[in-house]
Amino acid sequence: MPFLKHINKKAKNENETGLSAVSNLVGGRFLNRDGSPNIHVKGMGFFEKLNVYHTLLSMSLWRFLLIIVLFFISINIFFAGIYLWIGLNHLGGIQTNSAAERFGEAFFFSAQTFTTVGYGRISPLGFIASFVASLEALFGLLSFAIATGLMYGRFARPKAYIQYSHNAIIAPFKDGVALMIRLVPYTKNYLVNVEARLTVAMKVAEDDIIKTKFFSARLDISKASTLMSNWTLVHPIEQDSPLFGLKREDIAAAETEFLFFLEGFDESFSSTVVSRTSYTYRELVYGAKFKPMYHPSSDGLTTILYLDKLNDFEPATLSVSF
Repeated sequence: MPFLKHINKKAKNENETGLSAVSNLVGGRFLNRDGSPNIHVKGMGFFEKLNVYHTLLSMSLWRFLLIIVLFFISINIFFAGIYLWIGLNHLGGIQTNSAAERFGEAFFFSAQTFTTVGYGRISPLGFIASFVASLEALFGLLSFAIATGLMYGRFARPKAYIQYSHNAIIAPFKDGVALMIRLVPYTKNYLVNVEARLTVAMKVAEDDIIKTKFFSARLDISKASTLMSNWTLVHPIEQDSPLFGLKREDIAAAETEFLFFLEGFDESFSSTVVSRTSYTYRELVYGAKFKPMYHPSSDGLTTILYLDKLNDFEPATLSVSF
């Protein structure tokens, strides 16, 4: 692929990514669409890689709940096995004879002990059964304390609830053109003192070496006092833009990626939250403009925001040929 050899020298070149500029060592995009780094780490030790706390906090909710349920079932099967090994004659109140029913009695006695419910129909007899039951009760208390902390951490963790448009567009802007994306908060966690930044990553051939140049690209409006509705981030393609003078094939040849960063203060969490995403040259739409996604209510007293119109755009004529 013929990489770009000439770039706009007026564009401000900055490397704020922490990655090397030698891009032949880099594979794919820098950021995934959900904002996570597109990096797979190898060479870590097993215990260093096994960050259970971070994994349980960051995984999806249904996986987290599934792990809790599987852990609860597994630990009770384990203790039920211990009670069967000790002998159910050490558990008073069991009156069944079949193997399945005896296992069920041991399992549910374990569950009652683990949760410290203790209905009382079945009780441990003797030192060994009482000792195992007391250890299980202690383990249950510790497990529920950890699970409660994890659950609270998941729900109380500050997060920027921001949705981004599926595509970035090249749209008419004033007397020229601009790169645009659209974003919107999708909960009632409104942000204040919001600031957005754009970094453009482009692969350039210099002295027969393919390098990545990172450009700090100016946004027409980069700060907002509050973010209650949708916000279109606009990068004017002017003389100080790294895209100035480039054609569609040049942007593709440079394997251009647009990295957007958003930071604001969430009053609900009383904390600063961050969000990020990226668009590659393949996710650019040329000659388009976003459609409005909010309208006044029928009585004219309220503004209605339609989240399902976040990605809607229509064709538009550009004053500059791409």
